[in-house]
Amino acid sequence: MTDHVTDPMSTSASNAPLAQSIPFAHGADHYDLATLTRPGAAPGLFWLGGFRSDMAGSKAQALDALGAQKGLGVTRFDYSGHGASGGAFLDGTIGRWLAEAVAVFERTEGEQIVVGSSMGGWLALLLNRALRERGIGRMRAMVLIAPAVDMTRDLMADTFTDSELADLWEKGRVEQPSDYSDEPYVLTRALIEEGADHLLFSGPIRTHCPVAILQGGQDTDVPPAHALKLVSHLVSDPVTFTLIPDGDHRLSRDQDLETLRQTILRLI
Repeated sequence: MTDHVTDPMSTSASNAPLAQSIPFAHGADHYDLATLTRPGAAPGLFWLGGFRSDMAGSKAQALDALGAQKGLGVTRFDYSGHGASGGAFLDGTIGRWLAEAVAVFERTEGEQIVVGSSMGGWLALLLNRALRERGIGRMRAMVLIAPAVDMTRDLMADTFTDSELADLWEKGRVEQPSDYSDEPYVLTRALIEEGADHLLFSGPIRTHCPVAILQGGQDTDVPPAHALKLVSHLVSDPVTFTLIPDGDHRLSRDQDLETLRQTILRLI
């Protein structure tokens, strides 16, 4: 459920987005959230990355490049414990990262197209609900890339071996090898248990805006069947589903990024 991460920025220094730190508090924890903001017209583009990814990934940079080309505002940020933001990764939960997304979104202006990748796809749907509960109706559309909806249950806890379940309860964490890093995934008991408070597949999902889903046919982290399960729950809003048969979870090849670009342009 991790996005591909690259270090270089795609824009030149003279055309670079504005880097800012936003003070944030979650309970007793106080830390800064790192953001990159490109001023521009609406609808703006709002990026939500994946688990253990950051805002310098290739898809996030492609989003920024599209904003620069079309004169659109672009907002990116790192969740706590990710990238340049403060906070400890092992303290992270879906609810904490959602609260951070709400705080950053509330600093934007005008309508936004929210683009969420993997875990960011789940957070995009949760953000949509949280904003509507606050009477904020500025989400124009969503683009969900390999959306890992309800991942803490469906893609994590339900797939644990007996040994991993024992580690979760006895050690408070599970370590799994990662295809994207030499460091293992660390999945905490708090992440799994708190994720149960945000599950969406218990009933219909209503977004009140168009939703476009991009899914790799060779994705082993978020299988195509999982994305189709989401489609079956989006019963009252316009949905398009694009299967990229030879695409993997990252969908970061040039042709994948072009598909993302064209999808956003159609929604604009």
